[in-house]
Amino acid sequence: MSEPDDLICVASIAGAFGVRGEVRLKSFTADPEAIEDYNPLTTEDGSQSFDVGILQSIKNGLAVRLTSVSTKEEADALKGVNLYVPRSRLPSLPDDEFYHADLIGLEVVDTGGTLLGKVKAVQNHGAGDLLEIHGPGLKATVLLPFTRTAVPTVDLTAGRVIADPPDGLFPEPDAE
Repeated sequence: MSEPDDLICVASIAGAFGVRGEVRLKSFTADPEAIEDYNPLTTEDGSQSFDVGILQSIKNGLAVRLTSVSTKEEADALKGVNLYVPRSRLPSLPDDEFYHADLIGLEVVDTGGTLLGKVKAVQNHGAGDLLEIHGPGLKATVLLPFTRTAVPTVDLTAGRVIADPPDGLFPEPDAE
């Protein structure tokens, strides 16, 4: 029913927690503990499926039990594995909210239509979301604050973001 690109990453396994197969889980849902509401979670290729049961909140994540994982060795083997759910199981969002997966890959143009680059990733270091932009003429990626002021328009249908970046954030086109 769902296409592979219709999967949204909702969590990542950060390694074993304890000796009975519990794992550290980084939840990417708005409310981290809502991760249980999306059971079952699958690996990207769909080869494994798990129900998640939260044991406790821990620093930088949750301690959880995954169905069919009962030893520390099994939990260690899953370190770095991302877990997904079909988009159809996620709640629809208000008009001014977006899933990170929908933003990645969008073209970024300025208010004059000049291509600035593409969204490589969405980051958050505690002070709000940042769009990581990479593209032609950029020596390094640029972090654009994902605010209404800096990004007044997100057009998922057209596959682009219209940005009004702060002065100096992007190099001038004729600057070397």
